[in-house]
Amino acid sequence: MAKKNNYINTGQAQKQIMEEEQKKKQAKEREKRIKQKKEKKEDFDIETETVIQMTNRNKIKKEEERRKKITQEENKRKKRNRRIKCILKIFLLIAIIAGAITFAMISPIFNIQNIQVFHFEQVSEQTIKSLSQLKEGENIFRFSSQKIENNIKENAYIESVKIHRKIPNTVQIEVKERIHNYSIDFLGKYAYINNQGYILEIAQDSKQKPIIQGISTPEEQVITGNRLNKEDLEKMENVIKIMNVTKEYDLDTKVTSIDISKKNQYSIYLEEEKKMVHLGDGTNLSNKMLYVNAILEEEKGKKGEIFANGDLNNKFRVYFSESLNV
Repeated sequence: MAKKNNYINTGQAQKQIMEEEQKKKQAKEREKRIKQKKEKKEDFDIETETVIQMTNRNKIKKEEERRKKITQEENKRKKRNRRIKCILKIFLLIAIIAGAITFAMISPIFNIQNIQVFHFEQVSEQTIKSLSQLKEGENIFRFSSQKIENNIKENAYIESVKIHRKIPNTVQIEVKERIHNYSIDFLGKYAYINNQGYILEIAQDSKQKPIIQGISTPEEQVITGNRLNKEDLEKMENVIKIMNVTKEYDLDTKVTSIDISKKNQYSIYLEEEKKMVHLGDGTNLSNKMLYVNAILEEEKGKKGEIFANGDLNNKFRVYFSESLNV
């Protein structure tokens, strides 16, 4: 009897052990399922978060694009409005200017009443006004300044012209004249020229200006308004140098004539001193004129020729040769 009970107890104990092991196993499986569910949930949450974030970024991007588009359209609208306003302003300005021009062109307020001429000496005021072809009573805006300037410059004495409109009714003419520096023997008359070789006038007397002798410009080209030919213009450069040096010694007013017939043999005649001065090629003029001035003092009252046409740097000495015919 005791053995049977012991067996029963042992069987029960084993059964309990098996039940406990089964419970543990079930508990582990349950924990495993819970863990798997939890992991799946976490994975789902991560994926969901990622999807949400991507969705939000897309929404933000779309919103930014929408706002950008709205801004662009707004800017276009503002730009279009500004352009329209600008065009309207331009049309308004054009209309105002057109109205002002029309008024200026027809209003008697702007009719010329005064024509003033400035800086004239060689050419008379009346001649300049006549050349301009301007008329009192003419509208001050209806003439071309360039045309008026060209008209006045037809006179050889006029080097340049400036026209000034003084609103409402005054026109000012400002001229710059060429100066008569020399004369040229021309068919029993004299052609007046300036330092630039412009032929200013043909007259009966030389006006006591130095007479240029020996020009190569053909007679048919000696016309008022023309210039001397190229060869004579080159010689005129030395003539100007010679006259500048004579001025340093107060002899410029005594020079009666200048011979330029030979390019490198320039000569001046001093009628008051009764002497011809040979200056050569026009080099070393200051030193030459120093000797010439000394000889003029020493040989005062004597007719003759002064020879300063040699090379002073090569022991040439300026000398005087008395003569009965000069």
